[in-house]
Amino acid sequence: MKVKRRRWLLIFAVCLVVLLIGVWWALQAGERSLNPIGKTDFVTSRDGTRIAFTKLGSGPPLILVDGAFCYRGNGPAPELAPVLAKDFTVYAYDRRGRGESGNSGEYAVEREIEDLQAVAAVAGDAPFVVGISSGAALALQAAAVGVRMRKLALYEPPYLDSNDRQEHLETVKAQLNNLIQANDRYGAVKYFMTDVFGAPKAFVLVMPLVMRGSWQRNELVAHTLPYDLTILEDDSVLTSRSAQIILPVLVVGGDKSPQPLRDAVARVAKALPHATSRFLPGQTHMLSAAAFAPVVRSSSCNRARAQNALQSNWLTATC
Repeated sequence: MKVKRRRWLLIFAVCLVVLLIGVWWALQAGERSLNPIGKTDFVTSRDGTRIAFTKLGSGPPLILVDGAFCYRGNGPAPELAPVLAKDFTVYAYDRRGRGESGNSGEYAVEREIEDLQAVAAVAGDAPFVVGISSGAALALQAAAVGVRMRKLALYEPPYLDSNDRQEHLETVKAQLNNLIQANDRYGAVKYFMTDVFGAPKAFVLVMPLVMRGSWQRNELVAHTLPYDLTILEDDSVLTSRSAQIILPVLVVGGDKSPQPLRDAVARVAKALPHATSRFLPGQTHMLSAAAFAPVVRSSSCNRARAQNALQSNWLTATC
């Protein structure tokens, strides 16, 4: 009996080591991909806050709007922006309180919308806008109040539909604010990752060890996590204000994402008057530039490809 138990313990230990090595290599690969994407420039928002951005590429203007934790040095932008820059003039910016952007005064969603408007003014013309996760929700809020955009592509805006949604958001935001006020950035990141993002606790436990750089970058912007939840509290862009979003919208999701996020993609697409949805095979909420960029990349649209425009290069399809 003891021999059998030792054997199972040994098998478990070996499996655990293999798993940790696999996680370590995957996360280290993610760390290596986080490279600077260009020279920093600044624009001043309406309330005087300086917003940092990088401009790269050529072609029609396109603005990237990041989600929770993310900015030009953390998240999908370092990989996604250079790929899109092959066909667009990409403006990747740090949302307020992140990276090199300022963080003036008391937070309000209206200030974040003004930040996006300031970047759009620098871009000139009506830019394409790509919003990711809570950044997708911010982009929708901006479109609803008339910020000029040509088309809008959203990746998994987390407008989850549940009876206790509002109460849950308020509870989570209060807990995050308590942790931040206590200067417990580690606790805030851990709480958000497990109780909001839904990451396994075992994964979050080893993340600071095997992905130290990314964890530290997350801690640096932990104070902005309540901002994302504040944006998500207002889902009137899907109800009473949905008719105000008159531009074409593509809502994209991963077919391997949790069911509530896939339901949210369908919910957003159904609520908006000129929206369509698409799911990317094998993808999750962790956006892959290689999978997502082809959906929004520029191309010519001729008669033969007209029927496939929504399934391929949606943003610049004009036929």
